[in-house]
Amino acid sequence: MDMGLNNKTALITGSTKGIGKAIAIELAKEGVNVLINGRNYEEVERTVTELKLDFPATSPQNATADIVDTQQREALFAKYPNIDILVNNMGIYEIMKYEDIDDEIWEKYFRTNVLAANGLSKFYLPKMLKNDYGRIIFIASEEALKPSGQMPQYAMTKSMLLSLSKSLSKLTIGTEVTVNTIMPGPTLSENVHQIIDAQYPNEGLTFSEKEKKFMTTNLPQSEIQRFIKPIEIGRLTTFVCSPNASAFKGAPIRMDGGMVPTIF
Repeated sequence: MDMGLNNKTALITGSTKGIGKAIAIELAKEGVNVLINGRNYEEVERTVTELKLDFPATSPQNATADIVDTQQREALFAKYPNIDILVNNMGIYEIMKYEDIDDEIWEKYFRTNVLAANGLSKFYLPKMLKNDYGRIIFIASEEALKPSGQMPQYAMTKSMLLSLSKSLSKLTIGTEVTVNTIMPGPTLSENVHQIIDAQYPNEGLTFSEKEKKFMTTNLPQSEIQRFIKPIEIGRLTTFVCSPNASAFKGAPIRMDGGMVPTIF
């Protein structure tokens, strides 16, 4: 299916691995020129080189920057002043006890998971509105709707993204610009893969067996009883970026494997 995205330009934050890289790959498959972002120049450059080899008809670019740092954000804006698609994927998470979370940690999560994405959106949204075309997508989490209690500092920021997305969407009335949020459930990133392997080091299990055991023990509420693949999030995001999804406005779009047990 042609998504109508050929030769569009997309900035995907945190796109050297995990969900962000999967989104970049799926967009590149559709002919999108992707701007790869991360803090480590060598990691970003490796990803850019990989995409150039796999999708030679596109022009992936190195967009190294710590987007939490306002000066580095400004440098990124100067280098890439115009884009068609912004995917605010970058974020941090960690299981923490509420009593161990001090104000410095709360502020760090707010700056990293919310203010950085808002800073990018604030710069690019007016340009999209002027051009009467654009896509902004926030990558949130099922924790935004169903906090587990295991990382309240993370869940708080993901709930904020739902509100921010809806507020920004109100500014797009009557235009071909959309702002939406995608909420993945537990996803098999490289880090999660390592965590599962480390859980069962001496049991002689295949990874699939480890995954099933982990899901049964730790995430019994999941209806798919496996981790979501990053490529699945990548494909969904690509669709939401496309002209085929122009009626999604301010929508919280769930791909959580059934983790959230409610209708809404």
